Amino acid sequence: MNQLLASGLPRRNNSSTAKFNNPKFVSKAVNDYTLQWGFHETSIAERLRLETANHARSVMMGDPTEAALFSILLPAMGVKKVIEVGVFTGYTTLIMAQSLGEEGTIVALDVSEEYCAIGKKYWKEAGVDGKIDLRIAPAQDSLQAMLLEKGEEGTYDFAFIDADKTNYKNYYELLLKLLRPNGIIAIDNVLWGGRVLDESVTDDDTVALREMSKHVYEDERVEHVLLPFADGVTLVRKK
Repeated sequence: MNQLLASGLPRRNNSSTAKFNNPKFVSKAVNDYTLQWGFHETSIAERLRLETANHARSVMMGDPTEAALFSILLPAMGVKKVIEVGVFTGYTTLIMAQSLGEEGTIVALDVSEEYCAIGKKYWKEAGVDGKIDLRIAPAQDSLQAMLLEKGEEGTYDFAFIDADKTNYKNYYELLLKLLRPNGIIAIDNVLWGGRVLDESVTDDDTVALREMSKHVYEDERVEHVLLPFADGVTLVRKK
């Protein structure tokens, strides 16, 4: 079963779901049911998630249900080329890499070698490290450099943004150039724990996320849907 636990019984419990025990937008009962029955996860991915859950900055880890959604979307779309903006410990990177075919690659962009090093050993154990091109540098610089590479513009199938919120719009614009028609950009944290709903909250990250959603809504180059699960994820299709 591709390293899945083979008993057929659910294997996620309170100790292994970490920060995901306190859902923001659904009842705890619905959340617990989803975590128990809603997706499969390899044992390697589960161990990476558990290690990340004990990290001082575990709040930065992507939601496992969101990663599971990508693991369905990528093969269904025939994705071969992915860009991930924001890696942290590489949990979502691992899930996406496991879902890609032999020719699939992920350009993974982050600024922290220290955080990414946590995931590297799991990528290698899963046999997907060869699919992951990790680039440690400011993501905006990396994306601009990619656009200068011959034959890269308009060739990527899927992109995921989960990094510094104040640069989301910059990442989005650069990724649209790299994305092929009908390619998808997934934008994380668009509900931001509900803070985007409260106009009295005006910190830089919250304002940037509100502006990002408005920008996508008004962008005639794309179609989009905002999904109110995890911390809110917007899927954008380039026309």
